[in-house]
Amino acid sequence: MTRAALYMRVIMKNNHNQDSGRQASIVIPVYNGADTIPELTERLNRVCPRYFSEYEIIFVNDGSRDGSWNVISELSQTQANVVGIRLRRNYGQHNATLCGIRAARYPITITMDDDLQHPPEQLPLLLEEFLKGYDVVYAIPKKLPHSWWRNLGSITIKRFLSKIMNIPIQDIGAFRIFRTDLRDAFANYNSPDVYIDPLLSWGTNAFSHIEVEEEPRKIGESNYTMKSLIKATLSIMTGYSTIPLRFASMLGFFFLFFGIVILIYVFYIATVVGSIPGWPFLASIVSIFSGVQLFSLGIIGEYLARMYVRTMDRPVYLISENTAPLQNKGNYYES
Repeated sequence: MTRAALYMRVIMKNNHNQDSGRQASIVIPVYNGADTIPELTERLNRVCPRYFSEYEIIFVNDGSRDGSWNVISELSQTQANVVGIRLRRNYGQHNATLCGIRAARYPITITMDDDLQHPPEQLPLLLEEFLKGYDVVYAIPKKLPHSWWRNLGSITIKRFLSKIMNIPIQDIGAFRIFRTDLRDAFANYNSPDVYIDPLLSWGTNAFSHIEVEEEPRKIGESNYTMKSLIKATLSIMTGYSTIPLRFASMLGFFFLFFGIVILIYVFYIATVVGSIPGWPFLASIVSIFSGVQLFSLGIIGEYLARMYVRTMDRPVYLISENTAPLQNKGNYYES
């Protein structure tokens, strides 16, 4: 018997009476997932009824180029707990996830990918940790599926980001469970540069994580590369943190001190020796200080660019259609 199956039996036995009122919204951003959505829905429908009295599966179609929306529409017509939201174009995984979070009706929200790498059978492990009193729980894969250099880069970047976002765990990811009322902390957020993890950190510091078995991708290829991870890192650093600005300030103070030391050195040489270093020395000093100035200006420019983007009032996402009016699916959960 697997660990997940064992937990499922234990939790069912111990918490059967307490589970009667538990409700959850499962948010799944979809991009070219027509081949995996049916199986994912089937597996969720096998697992979720054991732990939730009511649950909904919210598929947010993020500008897929295959038949994902047709599949979602068919599922919503045959299953009352399936909700489909179609965005007008591809806005990005986090934007689509935010759309689903805002549409969630129940007190617990679960987010996961559409590619079957996040097994629904691992949900009992997430739920068990969540019920200990944490506000957010991440599911971290025991073994990453990519090459060693990409796994190392991914782990390093994610742990670095967790420090920047003041999330007191070692790793973060898209497979998570959290209290839906945390969305109140970013209810007025309206910028096209969306990253869910720093938004969640605005509402709580009660984070935890567990290790789960992540399945290898069966269909298609991952859209995330090391380049996209680095881009996300730079966006989060300058969009949700002032650390780069503080670094630029510290760098400025350091080289101010360095310049004073050089001035004293040049004054000493001119006074004692009678001559000062020539062109190579001067060119090196000018290059160093020019480089630092341009680097600092680049950081400031990055912040100005993000402020400019936000003043444009570009939408986070635009909904093209729903499989059914959301109000007909029930009332929204209100914290």
